[in-house]
Amino acid sequence: MDGTETRQRRAEELGLRYALSTGRLPRVSEDGPLSVPESQRVSPKPLGTELSRETALSIGLQHWPVFMEVKDLLTLVPPLVGLKGNLEMTLASRLSTAANTGQIDDPREQHRVISSNLALIQVQATVVGFLAAMAALLLGALSRGELDFEKVELLCASSVITAFLAAFALGMLMVSIVIGARKLGVNPDNIATPIAASLGDLITLSILAFFSSFFYKYKDSRYLTPLVCISLMALTPVWVLIAKKNPPIMKILKFGWFPIILAMMISSFGGLILNKTISKEQYKGMAIFTPIICGVGGNLVAIQTSRISTYLHMWSTPGVLPLWMKKFWPNPCSTFCTSEINSMSARVLLFLVIPGHLIFLYVIYLVEGHSVPNSKTFVVCYLLAGLMQVTILLYLAEVMTRLTWHQALDPDNHCIPYLTGLGDLLGTGLLALCFLISWLLSEAELDGTLELASGPP
Repeated sequence: MDGTETRQRRAEELGLRYALSTGRLPRVSEDGPLSVPESQRVSPKPLGTELSRETALSIGLQHWPVFMEVKDLLTLVPPLVGLKGNLEMTLASRLSTAANTGQIDDPREQHRVISSNLALIQVQATVVGFLAAMAALLLGALSRGELDFEKVELLCASSVITAFLAAFALGMLMVSIVIGARKLGVNPDNIATPIAASLGDLITLSILAFFSSFFYKYKDSRYLTPLVCISLMALTPVWVLIAKKNPPIMKILKFGWFPIILAMMISSFGGLILNKTISKEQYKGMAIFTPIICGVGGNLVAIQTSRISTYLHMWSTPGVLPLWMKKFWPNPCSTFCTSEINSMSARVLLFLVIPGHLIFLYVIYLVEGHSVPNSKTFVVCYLLAGLMQVTILLYLAEVMTRLTWHQALDPDNHCIPYLTGLGDLLGTGLLALCFLISWLLSEAELDGTLELASGPP
């Protein structure tokens, strides 16, 4: 992990391979720059090939042509994956709170709560899936200066069906986990939310890859993608009727759209950062780290938010903060350094960041070591970025839960979408900064080596 591969690749471009292999420096031309014999020159690769490869690599699907042809699918990945924070993790947090407060102990009440919650996320998933596709198309058009109308139907159908099926699968899984944890006497906050976050990425990307490739294969079928979109949209009234059985859920259905849509837009900007950077040499390998840093931050802050929400539901009433939580903007030391239960939880989650990322780094270097930076500088920057991201998110979780509770709003519905969206944006931005700093330092070190090599004997 000493940056040897990065410097060697750059050295090849500058002709140092020739100097090292022959024991002589490249000759200097009359104009001054170093000259390399024709047989030793490195032929450049076409940018389009490298872009396609990195685009496919970003979601681990190098052999799926649709991700190479439809560039906006990459921008679509973060908001769709972010649905686990907007919908599934919010559902897990709501059900965990209901379980901890005894709302689902009665079989009849349990059926009503579960059916209305599942219907709610199906409505939300269908609408947000469509809006995510529109956002990806708009951001892609703004960055390229043109809109590809041929890919609109494919992108919309892929996004809607992915959101719909992922919400259904994860929703059923969350229900089973919460009920099982309640029967076993385990706190669902510690189990359901992290499982929703962990499996959300895998399930969502698998569904997106399968159906986008299916639609791309049958792109000549004129009515296939519109029929899929219309059919899933037509089910929305059915889900609304089911959700009406539970008045609190109906209230969320009427007034709970703003956090979800805003969080989706925040995640989309994170996807735009990824889309604009991975084709550049200094950011090579960034696509492999992005799901990890975003996922770790989102998982940890969702757990903390769910725990604080349950705490408030058990020890207070909406609109009234406990005496020891009266400050809207608490001192950061009180968030991490006191004996209060939420502070202890924040410390434990913060201590998990470095060991967790080190494990992920080790696995990445085993599997994709040739595709990622291997310098000590990058590792240190990456760990600091992960620690900074989670620290900011945990503090914001404390602030936002107090503000929403003071406004008589449920933190389960209003905080987790914002925080996971911010986690995606913070993670992607800090990760890009890590790659840039590592590349600049390696360039500075390489320039120093070149000056020594070109100096007088």
